[in-house]
Amino acid sequence: MLSLGTIAFLAVAGVLAWSTMARAAYETAEYKVVESDGKFEVREYPDLMLVATATKLDAQGRDGSFMRLFRYISGENQSEQKISMTTPVFMENDEADSRVQMGFVMPKEVASKGVPTPTGEQVDVRKRAGGRFAVVRFPGQLTSKRAKESEARLRAWMETKGLVADDSADGSGVETAGYDPPFTPGPLRRNEVLIRLK
Repeated sequence: MLSLGTIAFLAVAGVLAWSTMARAAYETAEYKVVESDGKFEVREYPDLMLVATATKLDAQGRDGSFMRLFRYISGENQSEQKISMTTPVFMENDEADSRVQMGFVMPKEVASKGVPTPTGEQVDVRKRAGGRFAVVRFPGQLTSKRAKESEARLRAWMETKGLVADDSADGSGVETAGYDPPFTPGPLRRNEVLIRLK
């Protein structure tokens, strides 16, 4: 008979393995790690094509934003093309109000052949300009409070490294990124805050 500790260990190991495999099933936006320091990194991203819509970070997609983008990749576009889900889902801050732009990264093959025009309302295709970013990784639910706390830690780390934020970028140059399906347990989630660098 298995002990309670063994059962708990096996359950945690199973969920961790499932989470890792679920994340690995999706194409992930490419980047090159320039510097790594624990949970902090400096990365170089190429230009990425996104399909995007407006939302609020704390809405967690429940305001219809996630489904607008999901319908697009399910064929609600001029080509009626089904497009594979990718990671991460980017959330770019808009300093003008409390809204953010939720964006799905287009797979490399789709981006190279031309991204289909959306037919649904409040959905557009746009380019996320490449560049160098400071990044911090954190677990849990992706909320505005956690994102702000992580941003503060990232800015403190940037200061120790002499890294300067590019505040001339659209918005504040701050983004968040989520890598996991909504049903992933909080401690196993991979979230990030990214700050564009000069």
